[in-house]
Amino acid sequence: MKNKIIVLILSLLVLFAFQTCKQNGPTNYNDTKNSGEALFVSDESFAPILDQELYIFKNDNPKAKPTMYYKPENDVVKMLAGDSARFGFLSRDLTDDERNALKAHNLPVLVKKFAVDAIAIIVNSASVDTAITVGDIKKMLAGQTKTDRSIVFDNPSSSLVRYLKEFSGQSDFKQKNIYALKSNKEVIEYVSKHPDAIGITGFSWINDPDPDYADAAKKVKILAIRDENSKTASNAYFRPSQETLYLKQYPLFRYLYIVNCTGRTGLGYGFEHFIESDKGQRIILRSGLLPINIPERNIIIHSNKL
Repeated sequence: MKNKIIVLILSLLVLFAFQTCKQNGPTNYNDTKNSGEALFVSDESFAPILDQELYIFKNDNPKAKPTMYYKPENDVVKMLAGDSARFGFLSRDLTDDERNALKAHNLPVLVKKFAVDAIAIIVNSASVDTAITVGDIKKMLAGQTKTDRSIVFDNPSSSLVRYLKEFSGQSDFKQKNIYALKSNKEVIEYVSKHPDAIGITGFSWINDPDPDYADAAKKVKILAIRDENSKTASNAYFRPSQETLYLKQYPLFRYLYIVNCTGRTGLGYGFEHFIESDKGQRIILRSGLLPINIPERNIIIHSNKL
């Protein structure tokens, strides 16, 4: 009888250990902070800046082989919450429910800001429009303005659409003249071909375009925006730039976040550390976005004539 009890206890201990290992995930990793393979997942609207960061990171670390999947925001959250990815990028912080879902998998949750992005309102270069107010944008998205102009943005599951819904106070966009395309690139190309269209896109896509749509980007322009409810500059119009983002003058902006659920010093940690480093933040600075940690610029003044 005593032996049976011992066997039962040992069996329960083995089962508990198995379940714990299953929850905590694999322990035999093949990556370090600067080598090996790892899966990263990101909001697809960050592709321009993250592609640059990845290029330099891999150039500095030849043995590092991260795989980046660009997905709509909703899919990124599902992959993180479902434990199919443990390192990702979002344009918002996690909700309490999302954090609890991650903790249910015994995953640590570390979220950090790494840059500030702007939402740009663009029109065709032939358009006479040069500026718009925050109030007019909200009315336009709510269908309260009589216009036949097409308003286009990227896909319905994107972070940009969520941002616009929260910004305008709308639960959905049901107006016939508002269209969801498939990507920021398609938005720019559409506006470049339709003089009466209004496009809404991430600033990095228009500020630093890839060669395959650079010609289209040259045929659009960014509208200046006035926030009539601003406490400091209610009569001034601003275009997105590092200066107007830093001074919080441009009203349509959002933070970009790193979500690290790895709980270890692996490739995700290495890439996170690189993005936060002086070199990583300078890449963001050169892209036109605003880095969270603005790199110092040292100027040497010679007292003697050269």
